[in-house]
Amino acid sequence: MDSDNQIIIPESFIALFVLSGRSKPTEPYRTVLQRYELCEDLACALVDQATTKKWELGVETQDIVQRIGLGLAGTDAGLSALEAEWVCKRLTELMA
Repeated sequence: MDSDNQIIIPESFIALFVLSGRSKPTEPYRTVLQRYELCEDLACALVDQATTKKWELGVETQDIVQRIGLGLAGTDAGLSALEAEWVCKRLTELMA
């Protein structure tokens, strides 16, 4: 663990890198941290856009997040499927 870094990675994100039946992530801490920072930043960046679209379209949060999830999965966003799913869950939390 990098002693200079004070970011706490949520267990829900670390779990994306732990194989079933294992307890240690498949990637080094630094890689997991970099991926977490990317995904957290993306979720935070999407809040304003998602909130605006929710208001414009008059739909529920889950509908907007689902549409964003399809966009993340259908583009070259550089995310794994699990990371895209995590971003959507985090976006839902941030919009609550």
